[in-house]
Amino acid sequence: MIGRFQGMELETWQRNLLVLWVGVFVTSASYSMVVPFLPLFLLKIGVHRDIDIWSGVLFSCTFLASALISPYWGSLADRYGRRPMILRSGFALFVAYALTAIVQTPMQLLILRTAQGLLSGYVPNAITLVGTSAPQKRVGWALSIMATGSATGSIVGPLLGGGLSHLFGTRIAFASASVLVLLAAVLALLFVREDNFAPARERTGVGNDLRVAFGNRPFLGVIALTLIVNFSIMTIEPILPLYIVQLGGSLQDASLIAGIVFSLVGIASVFFAPRWGRLADRRGFLPILTIGLLGGGLGNLLQIPFHTLVPFAVVRFAYGAFFCAVFPALNGLVVQTTPQDFRGRAFGLNQSAGQMGTMLGPLVGGLAAGAFGIHTVFWLTGGCLLIAAMLALRGARHWGMQVAAVQGAAD
Repeated sequence: MIGRFQGMELETWQRNLLVLWVGVFVTSASYSMVVPFLPLFLLKIGVHRDIDIWSGVLFSCTFLASALISPYWGSLADRYGRRPMILRSGFALFVAYALTAIVQTPMQLLILRTAQGLLSGYVPNAITLVGTSAPQKRVGWALSIMATGSATGSIVGPLLGGGLSHLFGTRIAFASASVLVLLAAVLALLFVREDNFAPARERTGVGNDLRVAFGNRPFLGVIALTLIVNFSIMTIEPILPLYIVQLGGSLQDASLIAGIVFSLVGIASVFFAPRWGRLADRRGFLPILTIGLLGGGLGNLLQIPFHTLVPFAVVRFAYGAFFCAVFPALNGLVVQTTPQDFRGRAFGLNQSAGQMGTMLGPLVGGLAAGAFGIHTVFWLTGGCLLIAAMLALRGARHWGMQVAAVQGAAD
C-alpha cells in the first residue's frame, strides 16, 4: 500500500486511508488478542461446566448490544461525522479492555463484554469514512486495502495474544489490547480529517431509517447477505480453540497454537484481498462476492476430513484466500446502493444485521457442538455460506441492474 503513495503528495482520502489502515490494524489486533482466547480464559477463572454455552453467550452478548446500538451511532455519524464516532469508540474501548484484564468472575466478564458492544464502532466508522471519501473508481481497491488492515491485525493479534498469554498470562494480553486501542484512537485524533462532510438535514429515527432501507431492494439484499455471512462464520469461531486442542494441541499450549491457526486466514487475506478489490473495481462487487462465498463455503466443508493440525491449517489458509473477498464486496455494495447523506445510517443498519448474525452464530454453534459434536458446526458454516452464494448468484443479474440505477441516481 505504501508503494502506491510513494513519490506523490497525499490527498486527504489517501492520508485517511493510510492512517485508518493503521488504526484498523491496531484495533483488529487488540480484538483478536482477546476474543479467540475467551474459552480458555473461562477455564482459568473457574468455569468448568457448560463451557461451550458460556463461550457462546460471551461472544453473543457483545454483538447483540452492538446490533441494538449501531443504528443510533449511524444516525449520529450522518449528523456529526464519522471521525467523532471513531474517537468515541476508540477511547471507550480502551477503558473497557483495561477493565477486562482485572475481572474475577464470568458475570463480570459478561458485563464488560456487553459494554464493549455498546461502545464499539472504530472499524465500521473507519470503513465508512474511507468508502465515502475515496473516488468512485477506487472504492473497491480502498475497501480491500482496509480489509488487509483488519486481516493483518487478525494475524498479529492471535500471535501476540497467544504469545503473551503463554508467557505472562491472559490478563497481560487483555491489558496490552487496551493500550493498542488507545493508540488507534490517538492516531485518528491527530491525523484523520473529514473534509467536505455534509451533515444530514435532520436526525431521523430508526423506524424511518428502516422504512428507507426496506424501500431500497439492493441495499436490503446487502443487509440480508451480511446477516447470513456473519452468522455462518461465527458459528465456528467460539469453539475453534477447543477443536484445536482435540486435533493434538495440549491445553497448556492451546493459546499459542490457536493463535497460529487463526492467523492463517489473515495471512491469506493480506495476499489476496487487494487482488479481489482490483477485480471488483473492474468487474463489479456482485461477481466477486459470489466467488468469495463459494470459496468460503467449500473451504469450511473441506476442513471436516482433516484430523491433524498441519492439513487442517493448510485448508484454513485456502479458505481465507477466497473468503477475504466477501466483506470488502459487501461494504462496496453498501456504498453503491445508498446516497451520501444516508450512508452512515446505511453502514449502521448493515452493521446491526451483521452483529445480529454474529450474536446468533456463537449461540447456535455452541449448542450444536455441545449436542452433536464439533464437526456439525463445520457443516452448518459451510452450508450457510453456500446458500448465501446461491442467493447472490440467483439475484445477481436483476439486482446488479438495480445497483447501477441507484448509483446513477446518487451520482
